[in-house]
Amino acid sequence: MDEKTPRRVLGREKGRLVLLADLEENAERPTSNAELSQFDVERWALSVGRYGFCARQQLKNQIENAPIRNAKSELQSAEFSRILLIKPSALGDVVHTIPVLVKLRARYPRARIDWLITPENAEVVRHHPALSNVVLFARRDFSKRGHRWRAMLAFLDLLKQIRRAKYDLIIDMHGQVRSALFALISGARVRIGFDRPVKFSRTISAEHDLKNIPSHGWRGAREGSWIAYTHRIPIQTLDVHAIDRYLWVGELLGFDDNPPDLTIHLSPETVRNVERLLEERGVPAGKPLVVLVPGTIWETKHWTIEGFAGVAREFLREGFAVTLAGTKRDETRCRLIAAAAPGACDLCGKTTPADLAALIRRAEVAVTNDSGSMHVAASLGKPMVSVFGPTNPVHIGPYQRPESVVRMNLPCSPCNYKRLSQCPFDHACMKQVSSAMVVERVRKIMTVKSN
Repeated sequence: MDEKTPRRVLGREKGRLVLLADLEENAERPTSNAELSQFDVERWALSVGRYGFCARQQLKNQIENAPIRNAKSELQSAEFSRILLIKPSALGDVVHTIPVLVKLRARYPRARIDWLITPENAEVVRHHPALSNVVLFARRDFSKRGHRWRAMLAFLDLLKQIRRAKYDLIIDMHGQVRSALFALISGARVRIGFDRPVKFSRTISAEHDLKNIPSHGWRGAREGSWIAYTHRIPIQTLDVHAIDRYLWVGELLGFDDNPPDLTIHLSPETVRNVERLLEERGVPAGKPLVVLVPGTIWETKHWTIEGFAGVAREFLREGFAVTLAGTKRDETRCRLIAAAAPGACDLCGKTTPADLAALIRRAEVAVTNDSGSMHVAASLGKPMVSVFGPTNPVHIGPYQRPESVVRMNLPCSPCNYKRLSQCPFDHACMKQVSSAMVVERVRKIMTVKSN
């Protein structure tokens, strides 16, 4: 073969294609696919006389992926001393983030680890042994009349507080423009968050095409927030539970492989307050308790009032105390359920998220919709049943507890519609779930626990 004649090279290393190209005899080759850097690939590309389409694609992929591989290696060996975790709300999302906190503490045992969170959710995590401090973001003050200027001044003070803290690692699990602003203003040298949204096909079409239904509402970081991050978490798939998705950050930082720890740690004072509240409402200490939490944010995720009332009546007949809980926006629903189930104790609007956690911990079983209270019950390891319809329990159900989900197997579910006006089937996924179905599932779960 003439020395100037290019030769065809097909290389594999550890079962993977390394290169397919036409190389000059004296072209310099990288020796290890694992050791390729962006500079190595570009230098090598310049030494290649001519190469075909496959080689160009190979080189393009290597150039794009080399910084990601190098960043992973760099971060996994790096040490951070001041860390801010950003996940202000909602309650269920906060619970999903607790395993990240636990693994951060295991990875950086001597670091200061703070959590930026709303005041209403702060008590749920404040007493966690892995957490150093909470940084309060009073987001709701922006919507209060007469409080906007005060809220704006408080927001500016918060930005100053974050800047003065001199964090060296920011992990933004929220992925919106405000959380990205917190990350940027911190001045941290490493800012991690999810990558831009992945594309997927539309939901049910105008003709209600049941073959074109999405399985997921979340697609990635929103509102351009990914621009603020120095390192983006690649969205590997949408077919994964939110907790496992949050833990993808561990691939960058080198988390351990231990199972996720969702445990909520409550203060003794919160537990005592809930016991006192129950006793004031005629529920003595030690009496078996069933907690019903009928509220949720989406209209479509609400199970029927009669369904919850039927469950309440059944357990009242069996001698349980039954308590209704929720936020102020759920007061009307809880009042109607209590009226249809005489003897049920209505505590709706009278508990904080931390109180709700203590109430569920006190209970024998909890019955919920797809809501934050469901994730609280799962994190506490309590027997529970949740009614699902428009959302996918594989992605946002009680973590690793499929037996706790009751749902109808309908071709239109899940649809991820938020408003009832969007549903062309009269909310069939929730209306067809009867109280008898839920009671039967509760009994099965409680029997398994007792055995």
